[in-house]
Amino acid sequence: MSSVLRPPALHYFLSLRVMSLASRMLASQHAKLAAVKGRDLRDPVAPTPLSFEDPQAFRVKSWWELMRALGVFRLCSFPTLVNNCGKVMTFTRTILGKQAFAKVLRPFVYAQFVAGETEKEISESMEKMSSLGLRPMLAVPIEEDLGESTGERRYNDNLAAMLECVRMSHCNSWSKDPMMQLKITALVSPELCVKLTCLLKEQQYDLDLLVGAMNSEAVVFPGLSDSENTHFLCGLRRLDQIGEASINKVRILVDAEYTYMNPALSLITMAMMKKFNQDDAWIWNTYQCYLKESRDLLLEAIRLSKDLSFCLGVKLVRGAYMDKERKLADKERRTDPIHETWEYTNNWMDELGIDRNGGSVCFGQLLGMCDHVSLTLAQQGFSVYKSVPYGSVDDTLPYLVRRAQENRTVLQGIRKERDLLRQEVHRRVKEKITWAK
Repeated sequence: MSSVLRPPALHYFLSLRVMSLASRMLASQHAKLAAVKGRDLRDPVAPTPLSFEDPQAFRVKSWWELMRALGVFRLCSFPTLVNNCGKVMTFTRTILGKQAFAKVLRPFVYAQFVAGETEKEISESMEKMSSLGLRPMLAVPIEEDLGESTGERRYNDNLAAMLECVRMSHCNSWSKDPMMQLKITALVSPELCVKLTCLLKEQQYDLDLLVGAMNSEAVVFPGLSDSENTHFLCGLRRLDQIGEASINKVRILVDAEYTYMNPALSLITMAMMKKFNQDDAWIWNTYQCYLKESRDLLLEAIRLSKDLSFCLGVKLVRGAYMDKERKLADKERRTDPIHETWEYTNNWMDELGIDRNGGSVCFGQLLGMCDHVSLTLAQQGFSVYKSVPYGSVDDTLPYLVRRAQENRTVLQGIRKERDLLRQEVHRRVKEKITWAK
């Protein structure tokens, strides 16, 4: 795409409080080049990076936390184990029984990646996180993929869990700008999202149509059967309840999922923005900046938000479903949809003159992963969030398995974090020996 973001558009882009969330993101070498003369936006140039090589970031960790992380990451370095972790956990639970399995898993994998089950446990985890300069972003571990739909009752139960997440995020003083994650497939069936995506290739739905449905108007969506239309209306009204509960309280970051349903998810999220983002960005959409199409999608979203006068909230993700998307493209004999190198997704905050802690841009990683990145960024004055799932072992197990599958490349490549953890362990051992002398 030959067009670029010129300075006036860039100013509007930032004034909309377009916030980004990823391990190292703001895919605006494109935006940078709007402010830097004449360089082609498609040619990535590496910025001067922060150093994430200092093991001092782990000095805040207890001995047990260091050893647990080393053990979990060592297990995650075996591709066969990561690829089959769901089967392994199911087999182990069958052998040990539900209670014994939960007791075994809780102190290790569960404690590494999950904040807790009760509000008291979650609060303790959040308070510790806040003391490290990190901000929590609660994530209800509920989602569905094709073939997993369970009916309206289940979706209504999911709605209750989401509303409880809004309450917890708002009522506790864990963060001055609370956020939470939302997966639309917890409230609308994936099958319907796939069908809507197919329909959107032939016709576009006006956002006002979806907003009307959220407002309980009797809307008939072209191309849907009566039962599909009824379910879509119910799903939109569930999402409307979350929007009403969160506005002026908690920012809702709507996750992207797979490319075969993302256009529908974006349509729904943009309709939520049109209704709830009149004065500030309370609803954010996710753009997977590891995909080659992401820049065009983001520019289109900026255009739409400007034309319809609503604030655009943006979460940029650097890597999640890359393995599955590549396999799907290969199976369908399509061109690889993933960028060739990570430079295409780099961060240009300093070059753009964006204040590190001004609220326009923030960073985030999953709880239990990339702590050397999170802690270093926080120590350097950036706003950093950790995506924090919570719930029982049974509730969070499918979530953990999916995250392991999505992030298998990351999990198998966390040698740097393991090396830094080892260095911190060696430093502490050496210090104890010195003191003993």
